[in-house]
Amino acid sequence: MAPIFLGCTYQRPPAETDMLPFDTQNRTRFVFGERSVDRLGELAVGFRPRSVLVVSDAGIVDAGHFGVAIDVLKQSGLTVDSFHDFGENPTSAMVDAGVAKAAEAKPDLLIGLGGGSSLDCCKGINFVYSCGGTIHDYHGVGKATTDLLPMIAVPTTSGTGSEAQSFALISDAVTHTKMPCGDPRAACRVAVLDPLLTITQPQRVTALTGIDAISHAIETYVTKRRNPMSVMYSRRAFGFLATGFSKVLSQPTDVEARSQMQLGACFAGMAIETSMLGAAHATANPLTAHHDITHGQAVGMMLPAVIRMNGAVHGDWYAELMREVDPGVTAAEAPERLASMVIGWMREAGLATSFEELSIPSSGIDTFVQDAMKQWTGTFNPVPLDENRVSELYRDVA
Repeated sequence: MAPIFLGCTYQRPPAETDMLPFDTQNRTRFVFGERSVDRLGELAVGFRPRSVLVVSDAGIVDAGHFGVAIDVLKQSGLTVDSFHDFGENPTSAMVDAGVAKAAEAKPDLLIGLGGGSSLDCCKGINFVYSCGGTIHDYHGVGKATTDLLPMIAVPTTSGTGSEAQSFALISDAVTHTKMPCGDPRAACRVAVLDPLLTITQPQRVTALTGIDAISHAIETYVTKRRNPMSVMYSRRAFGFLATGFSKVLSQPTDVEARSQMQLGACFAGMAIETSMLGAAHATANPLTAHHDITHGQAVGMMLPAVIRMNGAVHGDWYAELMREVDPGVTAAEAPERLASMVIGWMREAGLATSFEELSIPSSGIDTFVQDAMKQWTGTFNPVPLDENRVSELYRDVA
């Protein structure tokens, strides 16, 4: 639309609904390609570290990726130590153990090697080792008190997109409450995206992390904070993920599909930085806390009901997203089509789509509702959440 001038006054044309202001800076260097992990030593040396601490879960050690990374680092003349004592959902106690290890090793460069748990635990260690206190002190946004150590992320799964975010998600060791800890200074300096590292994932891990990435692409596209940059990343992420997901389940060694999933997860992580998430994550977290349901399972199960709820108001947004894979979809049909796609992917992956399949009693819904209403991600959902709406979401999947 051409500008409209009335005398000397510029009358701004009506804004598009997604033309919200944003303030972001790409703080991370992304190195993508097959065998890019071979460049890890070169990239690490660029920070001139005296000592390097590699944070990597036990499964990555068993898969052999840890050994490869250590060899590459040592061949570059670096002194390397490691920390492995953490689990799938890193807790405040695990971060404390990592900080104690860092105090011994005295690193000036951190490397997170593994899935989202490895990257988040590494960031959590960085917060506390660099700034002091406990990880609880960094629950929220912008609470770092000084610069953090430089960190290199080497993701071996295609799920959280943590390598592209300035947030760590750490659970309280006692209450199991998930604490998002975010600060621009926590962003990784470098992310090494090597699709060959993701081939060794067990199929269930591929499924759960893939669904998590898909949920990120979908949720970031329809939040209150969606903006021109986030919708670009969300939409392209969804295109990659929707194309690659079934292929990586049926053809695990398909490197092209693995690349699509890895880039899709990364792009969705970049969208989270400015758009955040929504009701699917807010309602999934209580299921993980109370019944130890894996995050990808929980968020994938809740997502179709959330799509239908949001789609009653924002069907046009879902249609825009769906046009990455179905150019002819209309706003009226897009929410149900997308919800059905997610359910189809869940079943294809062998994941549950209802409480009944997971033996979650519906008697716990009132507790889930109270916990979900406290989740930060819910505040960004485009349809405002209240107890009745959240209760209905849970009852839709009971």
